[in-house]
This record gives sequence, C-alpha cells and structure tokens, in this order.
Amino acid sequence: MSTPSGFDELIHPSTRLSVVALLAATEWADFPFIRDSLSLSDSALSKQLHTLEEAGYLEIRKEGGGRKRRTKVRLTQRGRTAFEGHVAALRAIVEGAGATAGTPAAPEPAAARTAPERPQHHAEAGR
Repeated sequence: MSTPSGFDELIHPSTRLSVVALLAATEWADFPFIRDSLSLSDSALSKQLHTLEEAGYLEIRKEGGGRKRRTKVRLTQRGRTAFEGHVAALRAIVEGAGATAGTPAAPEPAAARTAPERPQHHAEAGR
C-alpha cells in the first residue's frame, strides 16, 4: 500500500501530532497550557515546538519580560493545512484497511468473551 497524499512525516510522531491537534482547536495557546494538557516536560515541549516552528507550522510569540514573560503558540496557515492533510491521509489509511479486510465479522457476544472458569485445586479451595 502506498502512502496517501497529505501524509506528513513531520507531524506524524505522536507528540507532534498531539501538539498540532491541540493547537488546531484554538487560535493561540500558552506554553504552560500545552505542556500540562499533553503531560510533557518543558524541554520536551520546547524541542517539539522548535521543530514545528522551523517547518513553518507554528508561530511562537514571547510576551512580557522577566518573571512575567509568557510564550504563546499558534498554528500558521501552513501548519493548519498540513494537519488537515495529515488527518485526511490517516482516514484514508484506516478506511483502506477496512476495505481490504472485507466486511468485519459480527462482534462476539459478551458471554463468549469472558474467560472460562478455572477449576480450583485443593490447595486453592481454602483461600
């Protein structure tokens, strides 16, 4: 199977995909909000933001000074377009996998999914 058009290797790693998905839902986001929402360390988030900024997918603004300095981040139009293309490519992959697998089998009844009861040995019976 070939990679669908729009698949973006830069966005695909889970941390970057999470960052871009979070930013796609907002205009601007503060660094601490992104960090805490994704449970990342400052250094891990900074590295991902830098990579995405170098690709032109993010704009980063530093406001204020000293202890009041805030870092704000937003997706650029290029980043938004790349994210939307990547999501469409992922959907194409998932839908393509379903089409090649055929019609999915009916789900098993819940009773059939439970583990069979294990016979008790005499040493376990008194527990």
